[in-house]
This record gives sequence, C-alpha cells and structure tokens, in this order.
Amino acid sequence: MDAQLIAFTGVAAGMVALPGADFTVVVRNALASRTAGLATALGVAGGLLVHTALAVAGLAAVLVTMPVLFRTVQLLGGAYVLYLGISALYAIRRRRPGSGDAAPEDAPGRPVPREFGRALRQGFLTNALNPKAPVLFLSLLPQFVPHGQPPLPRTLLLAALVVVLALIWFPAVALLVDRLGRWLRRPRTARAIEGGSGVALTGLGLALVTGPLVR
Repeated sequence: MDAQLIAFTGVAAGMVALPGADFTVVVRNALASRTAGLATALGVAGGLLVHTALAVAGLAAVLVTMPVLFRTVQLLGGAYVLYLGISALYAIRRRRPGSGDAAPEDAPGRPVPREFGRALRQGFLTNALNPKAPVLFLSLLPQFVPHGQPPLPRTLLLAALVVVLALIWFPAVALLVDRLGRWLRRPRTARAIEGGSGVALTGLGLALVTGPLVR
C-alpha cells in the first residue's frame, strides 16, 4: 500500500474542503437552484484542473518567480471575488420582502442553459484566479513524489486526485444545500446566508486587492 499516496489524499481532501471563496460561491449559488450549485461546483473543479496542469507543466514556477505577473493574477482574483461579494449584497438590497426572496427550486422542463453557464463561469473564475493556488500546488505536489521515481507520472496522478476530490466534495456541498433548500430558502434564512456570503466574499476580495503580495 502506498503510504505517501494515502497521506497526500488526506492532505488534499483537507485542502479542498477548507472553507474559502470556492465554498462560499457554491453555497450561494446552490441556494438559487440545484442546477446553479452543481454548475458552480463543476466550475471550481475546472479551475483546480488549470492549477494542477500548470503545476505539472512547471508553469506555476514561472508565475511564482515573476512578482509583476503574480501580482496581476492576485489583483484580478481579488477584483472578481470582490465583484461577487458586492453583487450578493446588492441583490439582497434589491429584493422586496415577501416578493419571492428565495429562488424556487428547479422545475421540470425549465430552460437552464444560461443559468448553468453563468454559474459554471463563476465557479471556474473564482478558483482559477486564486493567486494562492499556484504556490500551494507547486510546494505540495513534489513532497509526495518518492525519491527515485519518475516525477511526471506521479505528479499527474496527484493532480488528478485533487480534481477528483473536488468533483466529489463541491457537488456534495451543492446537493446538501439543495436538500436543505426548504429551510434554507425561507426568506429570512436566505437573506442571512446570502448576506453572510456577500460579506465573506467582499472581505476576501478586499484582502487580496489591498493586501501585500501573497507569496
């Protein structure tokens, strides 16, 4: 049994499940509908696929060693997360009490391509523009490549495992939120959750935009 692979699975699972912008966006969109939640989850996994592919190709090292390029990614990621947070807070203010504060659950036959695409894009960009991910993957993956073993096949396996874990965790979160939808979509509860997610995303975005270079 590969002890290093088991250890990496535990570390990667904790890393994927750690609450952050990805988790917040998935929960917020899952409150709108099951379709939006699952699409966001798939988008997050797609963003992780980008980061793991860059780490495997060695491009993450280039990004980390170029402060200007790294800072650009940091600002873009922060600005996008900030935009999502402000949008969430604005949506609460725009709603009128008693006028359908909570989104209805998915209805059979309802056209959802636009909703799916928008949520997929949100999940992907939230993760792909995360400036901490290249550093994390670049420092984490090599630690679990056994000495004397060809690094490329092993790194590919580790990268694929991270994406698989994301494809399990984030859809599970979206489905759980949808399962609890009857209670979570009550007007007061929905406003409180969306308000909390809006504040959290706004805070994360501001921290990235105004903070020092994340290294």
